[in-house]
Amino acid sequence: MFVALTFGDLLDLVRETCGLVDFRDVADEARRFLSLPNPEPLRSAASDSSRPVGGLSCASERARRLFAMSRPLHGSLAEAYLRHRGIVAAARHGSLRFHPSCYYRDLTTGATSAFPALIAAVTDTAGMITGVHRTWLDPCGSGKAPVDSPRRSLGGLLGNAVRFSFPTIGSVPIMAAGEGIETMLSLNAVMPAMPMVAALSANHLAAFRFPAGCRRLYIAADADAAGRHGIDRVSRRAQAAGLLPLVLSPELGDFNEDLRRLGPDRLMKRLREQLVPEDAMAFLAT
Repeated sequence: MFVALTFGDLLDLVRETCGLVDFRDVADEARRFLSLPNPEPLRSAASDSSRPVGGLSCASERARRLFAMSRPLHGSLAEAYLRHRGIVAAARHGSLRFHPSCYYRDLTTGATSAFPALIAAVTDTAGMITGVHRTWLDPCGSGKAPVDSPRRSLGGLLGNAVRFSFPTIGSVPIMAAGEGIETMLSLNAVMPAMPMVAALSANHLAAFRFPAGCRRLYIAADADAAGRHGIDRVSRRAQAAGLLPLVLSPELGDFNEDLRRLGPDRLMKRLREQLVPEDAMAFLAT
């Protein structure tokens, strides 16, 4: 069910699948895996001052390297996973990639392994990769990997998001935003031309940085309390910025469930009732 690690390939696997840049970071991660003590410091405090402070720059660079080392989605286990979730055109999105053996560490026990993973790029308004989101997958099936936390993010998320059908230049007058990748991919399946973002959590949705020229913001509802709180906060921010926030509500538990259980035609009918008429005409698939 997972890839066993041996001493001989541990450093290479940690470096490649975790996207670590500095050898010290690779060695530190391998040392944690082997339960070895930290070495005595050989550098002065002054020499270490050139390293990024706070970890954000290092984490973002690690995220960029991991995304660069990943493969296109087409024909991969990640594409098959999304197809099983009713999302059949995910391979057209450049923000999604696949890594066949992505490093995973249990945060409670420290146990280390590697699984296939869906890798999603988190980008800023200029299209720069600031982070990644990883969904570890079961190599023997169509679901997530059998680990405690099969979804994790890395890098700079605040104000940024995973983007679908999103232009990197020019204004974005109409767009949709929500928390989950599968939620937004489900909406994208029936509104392929509408720019969309997945902010990855309610708090990050509330802090999403609106693109230039945005006039209407559709917000994909999430049923839990945190999701409702995120919608309230981003709605207030949108109104303060002169945007019109409009909430899209699923018929069942979420939009992916609507897509899988009710089908795309029923989902489009549901959305047509909630979209501004001109947006329904412009964006709903025919």
